[in-house]
Amino acid sequence: MRGIFEDELKKLHGKFTEMGINVSEAIYRASKSFIDHDKLLAQQVIDHDEQINEEEIKLEDQALMLIALQQPVATDFRRIIIVLKASSDLERIGDHAVGIARESIQLKGEHRIEEIENEIGEMTNNVRSMLEEVLDAYVKEDEMGAKKIASANQKIDEDYAEVREKTIKMMKQDSKVITGSASYLMVASYLERIGDHIGNIAEWVVYNETGHLAELTPDHHPEEK
Repeated sequence: MRGIFEDELKKLHGKFTEMGINVSEAIYRASKSFIDHDKLLAQQVIDHDEQINEEEIKLEDQALMLIALQQPVATDFRRIIIVLKASSDLERIGDHAVGIARESIQLKGEHRIEEIENEIGEMTNNVRSMLEEVLDAYVKEDEMGAKKIASANQKIDEDYAEVREKTIKMMKQDSKVITGSASYLMVASYLERIGDHIGNIAEWVVYNETGHLAELTPDHHPEEK
């Protein structure tokens, strides 16, 4: 029975990791669609979100079935619960990628600011690196690796503050960029929130190892937790 449980749990973790990879790709494609003004790519991100939602539902069903059939002890139960919690954060990250894609489609105005777009591209690279690192920590059950996410998320917060400051300054200087700049603020905000959700996943990894839920990153958006 123990061997069956471990095999099923391994499959569950594998599907979670696969979902994480798909979400990371959605972040990349959404940001690229915004920077490249590619509305077709943006629509593909929106259409693909249904698959991510379905992956979360399948993970939940498999996790609940594992609980029902195997009746895990407390430690094993915790290992299943973190899949349910962390997959919810992945789904929310996917929603934020869709938000970026929708900004790409709705964006009006031809006056763009290359400097800000480059910084948004860098923020995207940073959050995707964070996601890769937290998925690696998840698979390896690496508590220390998960805790390092806190410092990485602090960098995302700083990047967001810098983009926001520069964007607002440019909006004041040139009214022609106001329409497009409003979208810069929204996209940077989505990326900052993605960083927060990755921080949440890191907290669940730590919880899996310690049994204690420690807050690794500040909660800037409690309604999104």
